[in-house]
Amino acid sequence: MTAHLDGEIRDGRHHMQVRVYYEDTDFSGIVYHANYLRYMERGRTNHLRLMGAEQQALFDHVETEGAGFAFVVRSMHLDFLKPARMDDVLDIVTWPIAVKGASIMLAQEVRRGEDVLVKAEVRVAFISGGRAQPIPKSIRTLMKADLIS
Repeated sequence: MTAHLDGEIRDGRHHMQVRVYYEDTDFSGIVYHANYLRYMERGRTNHLRLMGAEQQALFDHVETEGAGFAFVVRSMHLDFLKPARMDDVLDIVTWPIAVKGASIMLAQEVRRGEDVLVKAEVRVAFISGGRAQPIPKSIRTLMKADLIS
């Protein structure tokens, strides 16, 4: 019933729509820069969910088997190209560009129609027991299956 809330995967890329609300904007009616980070976080989370790696299920699995884990943003490079405004419908697009032992490099774009508003490269690390650990094979396999050549 909530599948539409999570977006969809098309041609190896996760697409999720968000509407810009008044609360997302600054005094001039454009999206406050930090809110793009929230949109992109939701995109990454929903991408994992649709790939079959729902974070809550992974947390529950770890609780029964040992030390906790998390995906954490290790680095992020952003280019703000154009502003989004109140009532815009944005497409948050996410796709993996590299999957390594303990990290995944993702590309993300925030689009309004054909216009790319923000571009990002995000390196996400897998942490368990307070240290970087190899990403479980099942998740690595899911992410590699979606790599775009």
